[in-house]
Amino acid sequence: MTSLSRRPDSCGKVRDIYDMGDALLMVATDRISAFDYILPDEIPFKGEVLNRISAFWFERFADLVPNHMISIDPADFPPEFSEYSTYLAGRTMLVKKARPIPIECIVRGYLTGSGKKTYDQDGTVCGIQLPAGLTEASRLPEPLFTPSTKAAIGEHDENISFEQTVDIVGKETAETIRDLSLTIYTEAARYAAQRGIIIADTKFEFGIIDGKVTLIDECLTPDSSRFWPADSYVEGAVQPSYDKQYVRDWLKAHWDFSGDAPKLPAEVIEGTSARYREAYVIITGETFEAMKERV
Repeated sequence: MTSLSRRPDSCGKVRDIYDMGDALLMVATDRISAFDYILPDEIPFKGEVLNRISAFWFERFADLVPNHMISIDPADFPPEFSEYSTYLAGRTMLVKKARPIPIECIVRGYLTGSGKKTYDQDGTVCGIQLPAGLTEASRLPEPLFTPSTKAAIGEHDENISFEQTVDIVGKETAETIRDLSLTIYTEAARYAAQRGIIIADTKFEFGIIDGKVTLIDECLTPDSSRFWPADSYVEGAVQPSYDKQYVRDWLKAHWDFSGDAPKLPAEVIEGTSARYREAYVIITGETFEAMKERV
């Protein structure tokens, strides 16, 4: 939780949320989760990197799809939070309140992770048949929309078919979030490629604001995406990445996933923080400077 005197109205895996009536104050902490576990260690600057990368994409895609962002400037936050401006700076976003659509909108452009596992078993990814001969990190013939349920903290998301998505949210909404997810991913992947990054896959969330499907939560961050450096990409091998894959790999090598999650060694914490900040610099084209230094 944050160090504010007021307790959050709700807490996600990595965010603390304050209800402002018709708006929410979303604080991206430095907590990190992996495999649906919240780890005991924090990653320095992580919250600010995630928040500011999301703000970058929200602004970039504002003409493509409405989003919930109002401001990340502490001067625009409600007066009761003014004494916490230094802590909130950079890591916090004031957003319009939305009615969440209960679907994780995952788009996969490359074969890796859980998709590679099921492909090796039966040639499919989330039930979608793919050509034979693909391997680790193969580019897919076209990006795939592979939705999942949105699980509560401590529970696991479940991959579902598009037909199941229709059953949950209705045909019109399902088609809208599918088409928007694929469009945003395609545009983001094209931009990122020019910056030397491959976006292997990503996750979007949507809600309803004023009757319109709206992009919410975070957008194309190292927590919701796999970012690979293009200059070292080699099909058939596990790729180095700017996301939390470094943490996932360490956990798989050092933990049997029973009991409480282990503490991370200093080199993993420092290395992960450096990867997050490097992703920010490459994506935005700006030098990373913590916003709290300017408050």
